[in-house]
Amino acid sequence: MAKGPHPTQVLIQQFNIGIGLPFQGLLKKEIIEDSLKEIGVKYKSRIYNPIVIVWSFLSQVLDPDHSCQNAVSKIISYLASEGLETPSENTSAYCQARKKLPEKLFKKLLETSANHNEKKVDKKHLWHGRCVKSIDGSTVSMPDTLKNQEAYPQHGSQKKGCGFPLAKIGVLFSYATGSVVGIVIDIFKIHDIKLARKLTDYLDPGDILLGDRAFCSYIDIYFWKKKGIDSVMRLHQGRLQKEKKSAPPALRFPQRIGRSKQDPNIQ
Repeated sequence: MAKGPHPTQVLIQQFNIGIGLPFQGLLKKEIIEDSLKEIGVKYKSRIYNPIVIVWSFLSQVLDPDHSCQNAVSKIISYLASEGLETPSENTSAYCQARKKLPEKLFKKLLETSANHNEKKVDKKHLWHGRCVKSIDGSTVSMPDTLKNQEAYPQHGSQKKGCGFPLAKIGVLFSYATGSVVGIVIDIFKIHDIKLARKLTDYLDPGDILLGDRAFCSYIDIYFWKKKGIDSVMRLHQGRLQKEKKSAPPALRFPQRIGRSKQDPNIQ
């Protein structure tokens, strides 16, 4: 039987065919205003204010048409539906306003949204009453600007001016909600375990941390345990472990955390 589209793809399609700014209904104006106040951002009452720009920018990222012209068209549709003054179709003012959005605003909104989702989680979606969080890392490239090159240098094997700035990101996901609960960004040369240490503040006592072998560090496992955090990771390939034949098979090898016929509450 052919599988249907993934729920995430369905949501993205709904956003793309929607008129105006669909994030208006998901990310409330009050949440953005509170986040702006917390990070000390003040703004004037203009058409391209930070609230409208955040809604538009998020839609622009998801839309197959990433153009600023398409983003401005959606803003015009939204304002017209609200009976408000509409701007010209020129994209200059939108692009300038988008550049003024501070990076820390999006990090604050991410954390606020994640906390909001975590508070709504029913205990039946937890693993034996415990929150499971997964950690992973990746690299991303960005526009080749002087500031980006200074903060996130390109790969050393590339000649100057022939590469793009690279950054490594570390992300912490909640298994119960699917939300990103924490993110850190650093230069691409940094090791994954150092990113994990920066994400420790997003872990709570009682959490279970899942990660691949890149995060398998005995010293970090020890410190997580001291904070009341258990960890499940593949053994690093550089560390050998002798199998204890006296132990039953269920204890010799790690078991996959997933659904269980005995306990339907295990997610």
